[in-house]
Amino acid sequence: MRSVHLVDGTYELFRHFFGAPSHKTANGVEVAALRGVLGSVLAVLEEGATHVGVATDHVIESFRNELWPGYKTGAGVDPVLWSQAGPLEDALQEMGVPVWAMVELEADDALASLAAVAADDPGVERVAILTPDKDLGQCVVGGRVVQVDRRRRQVLDEEAVRAKFGVPPASIPDYLALVGDSADGFPGLPGWGPRSSAAVLARWGSIEAIPADARRWEVDVRGSPALAATLVARHDDAMLFKLLATLRIERDLLPGVDDLRWRGPEAGFAALCERIDAANLLPRVDRLAGSR
Repeated sequence: MRSVHLVDGTYELFRHFFGAPSHKTANGVEVAALRGVLGSVLAVLEEGATHVGVATDHVIESFRNELWPGYKTGAGVDPVLWSQAGPLEDALQEMGVPVWAMVELEADDALASLAAVAADDPGVERVAILTPDKDLGQCVVGGRVVQVDRRRRQVLDEEAVRAKFGVPPASIPDYLALVGDSADGFPGLPGWGPRSSAAVLARWGSIEAIPADARRWEVDVRGSPALAATLVARHDDAMLFKLLATLRIERDLLPGVDDLRWRGPEAGFAALCERIDAANLLPRVDRLAGSR
């Protein structure tokens, strides 16, 4: 077994919704983003992937909304976009690709969990997490578990994560807790920017290890006394934001890596292609299945 490919289905859905022209079926159903994601996942298989899994947010809200009232919700999401989310999950299953549709947890948690199980398998040479979401940087391990931004053609291994954020993968939750993550809806701490957060974490590794006494900070951070005071005053918030940014690993989500092996489409895939005006996908899938 050479590699495992894990796809962020929610990101792909949003990407194709905003990047592809509208396409409605004869019944007036918008399917452009749905078709785009199917084509994107199929391209991964055509490039040689043998073990593929997709994680989606079946609902936007998760357990994190109970921890922080400002955490991201489905408010403001275009209903035309979201109307394609459920059908996408069904369509991927028909294409023979396993889907983890998350409710209490998020798609990012599922991707982290699947990556952890795959990395535990000595037969797996490489795990590629296909998403640009910075949260997933915490899952990167050396050059074996990497993050891939297909749109920008970037592969982030551990060295690349350090170069991008100034901290190792293990410190990404701490970094996001201090800097904040507007996409997920938590603000970070006042005064803590990317440079100061990276400099302090490069020295101390985690929020818990940062000394409250600024005089003990053996790094050259401009305004460090003020930063120290903020961290002392807002330490509980920092730890809460770190909890929000830390992906939850649930190994029970994936019994074994073989469950990710693509074995061809289900019997209903041809009918699905007809319903969504995606007849061009059928010969590609059949050709691929015949070559495996």
